Amino acid sequence: MTDPYLSITTGQIRSLEEQYLFSTYKRSDLVVSHGSGAHVYDLDGRRYLDMLAGIAVNSLGYNHRRVVRVLMEQGQRMIHCSNLFYHPYQGLLAQRLADLAGMSKVFFTNSGTEAMEAALKIARAYPRSRGKADQPLILALKNSFHGRTFGALSITAQEKYQAPFRPLVPDVLIIEEFTVQALQRAFNERVCALVVEPIQGEAGVVLIPREFLRAARELCDRFDALLIFDEIQCGMGRTGKYFAFQHHEVQPDLMTLAKSLAAGYPLGAVLGNARVGQSLKPGEHGTTFGGGPLACRLALEVLDVIEEEGLLRRVEELGGYLLEGLRRLGGQHPSMKEIRGLGLIVGVELGSVAKDVVQRLLKRGIIANAAHETVLRLLPPFVISREDVDEFLKTLDEVLSEVEAEKKQ
Repeated sequence: MTDPYLSITTGQIRSLEEQYLFSTYKRSDLVVSHGSGAHVYDLDGRRYLDMLAGIAVNSLGYNHRRVVRVLMEQGQRMIHCSNLFYHPYQGLLAQRLADLAGMSKVFFTNSGTEAMEAALKIARAYPRSRGKADQPLILALKNSFHGRTFGALSITAQEKYQAPFRPLVPDVLIIEEFTVQALQRAFNERVCALVVEPIQGEAGVVLIPREFLRAARELCDRFDALLIFDEIQCGMGRTGKYFAFQHHEVQPDLMTLAKSLAAGYPLGAVLGNARVGQSLKPGEHGTTFGGGPLACRLALEVLDVIEEEGLLRRVEELGGYLLEGLRRLGGQHPSMKEIRGLGLIVGVELGSVAKDVVQRLLKRGIIANAAHETVLRLLPPFVISREDVDEFLKTLDEVLSEVEAEKKQ
């Protein structure tokens, strides 16, 4: 069936958005028409290798046959059902996620930001449920990114995101160093929670040290505070395990998920252990769309595909192959300062040329991203091939050679 809306031109699309949308995005010139596997196509049919996966969302790539089948089947049955009633899939998905993560309770949302808001409400409710009235302080880390609503923004410790919207939510303290000593100095009897991304994505793929995470667990236990892991970007298999915390054997009290949870369909979740299971009472939190039948059915299929197609092993192998290739290039290109990553979440420190490199890659048919202004961030779909990785490495080599030659002139 032909889509009548695809007769629109690139110029018309831009004109409509400029006239009618709030200007919140700095878009590239690419107009995406459709996708298949690890590739997307523009209106003219040109193919692009997506090394960003819709910013860690499209873990199974585009047009995955099993995802499309479930989308069509469930779409014909029921898309939405209010949370006043049961449907077959929400409990099944909650059980599946809880078992994988070693958790007890789940609350579904529409997005990662909403999952973080729910986690923050639980963090503030937890001490009150235990009869402690003065334990409101939330700790977060420098360069963190947790979302754009007021609660999540208040613990997103980056000036460019916070500055236009102050005053923010009070009783938040930012830890400026990823050291055990800095962590110890921050803790006191007023702390109700510490929020950590085990891998900071927007900060440029920064891996939080294991000793820091283990100290965080010990201090939260000592002060009866909650350890919250934000795995919205690094969870759901992206590191080669279902969750990044599993690499460190540090169990959080709460964990937020979203992005690839339903492989492109909006769905987020906050998972909690038995310790926090009674923190929220009926009526204290809710959502209209979160955990609907279509979203939950899709997420169940995503988990089936990851398991049945051995994608965790594939992520580990291809991530290693990508990192090896990047390190080989790093020996040839002075622009490549540092290479960081785990599985298929990778950052390459490029300094001031990062955005230029991203633009030049796009002109050559490769989609990537510049995080924290200076880092080439790579979040490819789990279904990429070695040939795709080779294509990317070859193109990056050409782009860096070009950029470095121009800098010498």
